[in-house]
Amino acid sequence: MSNKTKRDPYLWEAGLSFLAIIISISLAIVKFGSEPHIALFIGTIVASLVALKAGYKWKEIEEGMKNGINNSLQAIIILMIIGIIIGIWISAGVVPTMIYYGLKVLNPTYFLVATALICSITSLGTGSSWTTVGTVGIAMMAIGEGLGIPLPVVAGSIISGAWFGDKISPLSDTTNLAPAMAGAKLYDHIKHMLYTTSVGYGITLVIFTFLGFKYGGGAAEMGQVDLLLKGLSGAFNINLMLLLPPVIVIGLAVKKVPAIPALAIGAIAGALFGVIFQGIGFGDILNAGYGGYVSNTGMDSVDSLLSNGGVTAMMYSISIIFLAMMFGGVMEETNQLKVIVTSVLTKLKSDNSLVAATVLTGILMNITLADEYMSIVITGRTYAQAYRDRGLKAKNLSRALEDGATQTCALVPWNTNGAYVAGTLGIATLAYLPFCFFNWITPIVSIVFALLGITIEHEDDYVAEDENQKLA
Repeated sequence: MSNKTKRDPYLWEAGLSFLAIIISISLAIVKFGSEPHIALFIGTIVASLVALKAGYKWKEIEEGMKNGINNSLQAIIILMIIGIIIGIWISAGVVPTMIYYGLKVLNPTYFLVATALICSITSLGTGSSWTTVGTVGIAMMAIGEGLGIPLPVVAGSIISGAWFGDKISPLSDTTNLAPAMAGAKLYDHIKHMLYTTSVGYGITLVIFTFLGFKYGGGAAEMGQVDLLLKGLSGAFNINLMLLLPPVIVIGLAVKKVPAIPALAIGAIAGALFGVIFQGIGFGDILNAGYGGYVSNTGMDSVDSLLSNGGVTAMMYSISIIFLAMMFGGVMEETNQLKVIVTSVLTKLKSDNSLVAATVLTGILMNITLADEYMSIVITGRTYAQAYRDRGLKAKNLSRALEDGATQTCALVPWNTNGAYVAGTLGIATLAYLPFCFFNWITPIVSIVFALLGITIEHEDDYVAEDENQKLA
């Protein structure tokens, strides 16, 4: 085998790898009610066998696995720090204070739409959906539970708002990455995104308004809310000063301080405030950061709200990321993804179908590569020349990259984003997915716009040349 000539995998071989992981995951989750971990490992085995058959050496395949994992290391570090923060912030009274004032201020009927708007503003200002989910999102989940609103619906509202703000924020890394890959200007890209994004967001807000009347118009028992307020104030020293740690984290994000040091500072600030306001010791901080906070108030409603966090709570999500990135790394390193996408590209005859296919490819890459950054880079790199050849403006490509890759990354359980959100909010990806209206409506809007030719723009010289050919 070592003397075998290396070649690109055939289309049917690359398709076999992709089919293997889809079938394995579907059987694991749907038929057997199992977790996707081993299914992801099976997909990696099949992809590796395909690569060996194509003449790749094991060292190259293993290098692909390591490269894939290496691409996810920042996400894994952030996940662990978020687990530490949640445990410390609860024990320090930060999260209980956020819940307490949220329960007193937010109206159950308008809670869902208010959550989407608050998360949108936070994410727009910070440029980070992850920061929003890990700070405001945690509090909103607890408040929603206290108001009697189904938690998957609350999670959907949080994610919809967080991803909208991230998507149109000039501070966002993906909002800068997509135009960079396409060759578009940042603000041209944002302006062009608003055509599809505003439609998806508007529909989302309308849906959450109606759901608010359904779930908050009478389902929430205010007596239960009063009980929670008493339980929180009895177990913790509630003080407005305790809102400072999340404000510090958000402020650092706005100042573009990297996520890891910003979150670490938030954890330290929470620990100091816990010592000052709750009288917790260093041992309590260590235990809460590692194993999470365990509430023992004797009130089930309070204990279920506050028993959360810790590094150990994130290990499920981290293990998914490791296995998923192994598969994605093999598929990328051995050109199996390139073969699939190149085959698709040769069949696209119209400009409209090219843009629609770009959105769908971004979604496909989120499933196979399990990372939105890799999805944006590879899809953008694959389609950029085709857009130039057809005289399509670069902002068409950058918008399609975001509408496909950025929007759907949190909807895939083994994607770094899906694993992060599920681990942070404590809700399974497939449970909250139907309620992430913005995240799946916007790609549909984008595809419809593309197929109908709405807001698809050509370069002026290309259009002029095309018109001259028609006149001739």
